[in-house]
Amino acid sequence: MVVKPNRSGGAAYPSGYTDAGDHALIGNMRTCALVSISGTIAQLCLPHFDSPSVFARILDKNKGGHFSIRTTIPTQSKQQYVPSTNVVNTKFLSEEGVGQIDDYMPLPASKSDPTFLPWLIRHVTTIRGTLTFTVECAPAFDYARASHDTKIDNKAQRADFTCPDHLNLDLRWVISEGEHPKDGVEPPKVELDYLDLSERGHKGLGVTAQFTLHEGQSVTFVLREPPKEETSETSGEGSKTANIPDFTKSHHGDTQAKSSYDPPLSQALIDRLYHDTVAYWLGWLQKCTYKGRWRENVQRAALALKLLTFAPTGAIVAAATFSLPEDLHDAGRNWDYRYAWIRDASFTVYALLRLGFTEEADQYVDWLSGLMKTKNKDGSLQIMYTIHGTKEIPEITLDHLDGHKGQKPVRIGNGAADHIQLDIYGELLDAVYLAQKMGRPLAYDDWLQVREIVDYVCEIWRNPDLSIWEVRGQMQHFLYSKVMCWVALDRGLRLADKRSLPCPNRNKWLANRDELYEQIMDQGYNKEMGFFSQSYENKDVLDAAVLIMPLVFFMTANDPRFQNTLNAILKPKDRGGLTENNLVYRYDTEKVDDGTGGGEEGSFSMVTLWLVEALARAGQFEPAQLSKAVTILEDFLGYTNHVGLLSEEISKGGEALGNMAQAFSFVSLISTCYNVDRATQSKNFPLVDA
Repeated sequence: MVVKPNRSGGAAYPSGYTDAGDHALIGNMRTCALVSISGTIAQLCLPHFDSPSVFARILDKNKGGHFSIRTTIPTQSKQQYVPSTNVVNTKFLSEEGVGQIDDYMPLPASKSDPTFLPWLIRHVTTIRGTLTFTVECAPAFDYARASHDTKIDNKAQRADFTCPDHLNLDLRWVISEGEHPKDGVEPPKVELDYLDLSERGHKGLGVTAQFTLHEGQSVTFVLREPPKEETSETSGEGSKTANIPDFTKSHHGDTQAKSSYDPPLSQALIDRLYHDTVAYWLGWLQKCTYKGRWRENVQRAALALKLLTFAPTGAIVAAATFSLPEDLHDAGRNWDYRYAWIRDASFTVYALLRLGFTEEADQYVDWLSGLMKTKNKDGSLQIMYTIHGTKEIPEITLDHLDGHKGQKPVRIGNGAADHIQLDIYGELLDAVYLAQKMGRPLAYDDWLQVREIVDYVCEIWRNPDLSIWEVRGQMQHFLYSKVMCWVALDRGLRLADKRSLPCPNRNKWLANRDELYEQIMDQGYNKEMGFFSQSYENKDVLDAAVLIMPLVFFMTANDPRFQNTLNAILKPKDRGGLTENNLVYRYDTEKVDDGTGGGEEGSFSMVTLWLVEALARAGQFEPAQLSKAVTILEDFLGYTNHVGLLSEEISKGGEALGNMAQAFSFVSLISTCYNVDRATQSKNFPLVDA
């Protein structure tokens, strides 16, 4: 658990920016918020993951917008999750007293409770002594582009923020003297005043107050969008999701009904919402079947993955954040990940099924099945979709925002949505295959969609693309995409054979699969340098993406060609490899023009975990490799942040880089821990390097 100073102004760092890794994540499966270790809501988009931001201090310390609660005296701050939940607890420690904030978004304890409340709740209390707090709520609507009006009504304990063209919010609060109020002790008093931050670039007033809490006293702040008269929070989305299955009655989809529900705010209600939310997360996590050595890490990854799920459709966003830089020295690699990539499909389904979360896996496969029906006229699929199932994701740059620690540009939307990335068909059909293999029946209509996709792959696998790393340069014949096209053909054949499904083009599929395999082995392997290459064009470039080969059963991990590649990747970067301090880089950015403007990125969490899993699979034949897998995994887990979350990348100094709370990192962690655990238990292998 990390303890850091809570300096004046709520910023834990001289730059005014809290490190991206020093945040926890809360959410309600509609949206997420980043909570800094110093008690600030540093990012929140409302009402959904991909909606415009209301708070984005993590991307602009001056005008991004924030919701901070801090003590007026210097304290040490400590942050953790309430065990086995997504409720965040931040403590402020000092000789004068100990304060605490519980941050969460409420969820009903059971499916039968229809009262979903899209609220952000911040419960502030003093556990010992007496502390004075300062609260600042300064929204900046529409990515800090829109103006708003503010009105305070202290008698009603309410402040309203009105932004007619975008969103209206209100901030309410509840005061409690505690279960055992002491005689002669003044009750808490909150009197909001207007907060003018126009000099910093804010386009509307915020609100602020100081209040003193004695031991046992509390103030609870509730931020919400005021109820509407509509009967569903997703009304009007039907036209956007015409080809996507209706999930509004699926798990927690039923709780979105009656957005006009407006219970009177009271301490009793706050207490119930807290206990219901804790009960929800505890009950959900009880379904997890993993009981292995890395249980705590796996469960936290599962909880984070659940937070990244958009309940109304079953889509899972790639990350909770946007435009956090992958390099703090050379700007450029800043992307918006608040969308659902098809590429994540097989990895996500595998992780969910391995942990026993069959309901979530079914919802996700339903989502994918719906996407298969939205093919373009040429038979292709888009590589990513919005969480509502729409295809339009235009990328624009927000020049008015400074970027995290001054690293511009800040981008919203994602230009890669229009990329040709042929690997997605392999991940998609692998997900369908895994789901039916583990008990989900494959409907005949879905099989017809699968057949169309496999037929399409037969026609396009010889083409170049932009592949998994979404390079913004020239299309090439990337090896990763070739392997995943092979997976698409292979899984189509497996489905036909294992389920005795009609397959009029079976011979064509088989011929294409085998031709592609031979081509990969002939053109994708650099015999002189002894490794599988990044692409047919860049034969001298090593790329960690090829670590996927044994994970998708393209070849065994002990195949000499793969072993040579594994050994090449394990070499230090200064000796031509991709590994430093047991962390793996995607590729050498100095050797590859990926069209992103250069820069030195960090090591990549996902491919580091792929390396571990590949070593574990090879360890079935060579115990030393399994021992190395365990060592690297243990080292890697030391880079999770203070609450167990993962970013996309890790800097040389161990700092989180890229978008925070990344789904690909979590599903890779789950898969790796599961398979390393299984390997170490299957034989009597040593658990440390000899």
